[in-house]
Amino acid sequence: MNPFADITVLSLEQATVLPYLTYRLAMDGAKVIRLEHPKLGDPNRLVGEPLPGEERMNQYFLPINAGKKAVTLNLADPQGRDLLKRLIQELNIDVFTTNQLPNSYEKLGISPEILRGVKPDLIWLGVSGFGPDHVEAAYDPILQARGGLMEMTGEAGGEPQVVGVPLPDMGTSEHAYGAIMKALYARERTGQGATLHLSMLASTVSWLTVPITLSSTFQVKVARRGNTHQFFAPVSVYPTADGYIYLAVGNDRQWSELVKLPEFSHLDKPDYQKNLGRIHDVENLNLALAEVTSRLPSADLIAKLQQIRLPVSKIQTIPELVQDPLISPALLKSKDPLSGLELTLAPPPYSTPFLEERGGRLDFPPRFGEHNAEVLGRLGLGKADLDKLKQQGVI
Repeated sequence: MNPFADITVLSLEQATVLPYLTYRLAMDGAKVIRLEHPKLGDPNRLVGEPLPGEERMNQYFLPINAGKKAVTLNLADPQGRDLLKRLIQELNIDVFTTNQLPNSYEKLGISPEILRGVKPDLIWLGVSGFGPDHVEAAYDPILQARGGLMEMTGEAGGEPQVVGVPLPDMGTSEHAYGAIMKALYARERTGQGATLHLSMLASTVSWLTVPITLSSTFQVKVARRGNTHQFFAPVSVYPTADGYIYLAVGNDRQWSELVKLPEFSHLDKPDYQKNLGRIHDVENLNLALAEVTSRLPSADLIAKLQQIRLPVSKIQTIPELVQDPLISPALLKSKDPLSGLELTLAPPPYSTPFLEERGGRLDFPPRFGEHNAEVLGRLGLGKADLDKLKQQGVI
């Protein structure tokens, strides 16, 4: 049974932060309708290589938009705003989300006061860079820079680096997902809707638990350390005879097990018995470890370390990752009914009844305005009405 089958989400979304949130909700089985401007659309539709013969269906857009429907609506036009209100009410929308700048809420007719005035039990969510009282535009790297992530990423003494995945986008999506789940639960108990505002900056900074406390309370300088760890050793990337591994020794028991192996026994020193001693001599320790690991093939070294229950892994490429026996069965698929193209999609963080019912398959990402007739037709609009609205630039 799909507990989200009766939940409908209407999302004025673009870029990554909201599309990933609604993608998560689509994986739960919620009905997700994405709204886009009829001329501008979602800029991410134009990023990456286009699918052959397609417009606004570029590769970068596809991964987090499967399982949704797409409608175009010009909310700068009074008719568009009226249609939005009708959609909220007549389609019995449960959740409305937007990542428009807060200063556009009123003029687009999407403010919580307006939309919850139409449907009081609506759960309204607005995601912005810095909160509803701030109108600065913010891309993910800007949030990484201001939010401390870049200060924590890169080589020690080197320049700050952007994190390899857009954590402010994805992290805010996860926090928004949790907020919506709580709001749905509260509505089930009380019948009341909710107004939710999420700041991407606040979401980003919330991940910096250890750096903020140690820096602010104990005046410990916490900054980027490359592949090593400021408080644990040995923790780093180590070369092997045919590649690299990442080894993380997280306690003294694990260290004592490591130095029982013949290859590492020469490092069984009194100064290294405790983590603090290893930290104090971490550069020499890492050089000594690398001298050993570089002589062994990755597979042999990993097998030895796993036998003594040390956390270790080969550093996998993305093609290797998707072949990983713990990952491959969980990958999602989405097939285009027109071209036959089948997408391989990242696995969900956990399976859902909806995905299990569907065999891990989601509908193909929607083409621009693909579902105008289907969705707006539920408002009683026929082909002649839709043609007229299109000519007027409303859809």
